[in-house]
Amino acid sequence: MVRKVKLSRKAADRLENIIAYLESEWSEKIRDEFIRKLDNALEHLSRFPASHPESDKVKGLRRYVISKQTTIYYTFTKSTVFIVTLFDNRQNPDNLKSEMR
Repeated sequence: MVRKVKLSRKAADRLENIIAYLESEWSEKIRDEFIRKLDNALEHLSRFPASHPESDKVKGLRRYVISKQTTIYYTFTKSTVFIVTLFDNRQNPDNLKSEMR
C-alpha cells in the first residue's frame, strides 16, 4: 500500500531553507543530489513507514536519515505519512524536543 506524504508547515519551511542554502553555498549539483535523496526517502516512507526506528528524543515520532546532515522525523497512519520536520543533525539533539513544542 502506498500512503500519501504530507509535510507540516515547519517541514516545508525547513525544506525551502535547505534548498536555498544548498543553492547559495554549494551548487546546483549538490542541491539536485539532495532532492534526489529526499525523493527516494519519501517514496520509501510512503511504502514502508514502519521500517524505520522510533525516535529516542521525541515519543511517537519515527526517524529516517537522508544524509549525515539531515534526518526526517515523521508519523504515519494507514493512509498518510506526515513529515513533522527535517532536522539538521549538526544541531544539539535536545533542540529537537524544543522544536516540537
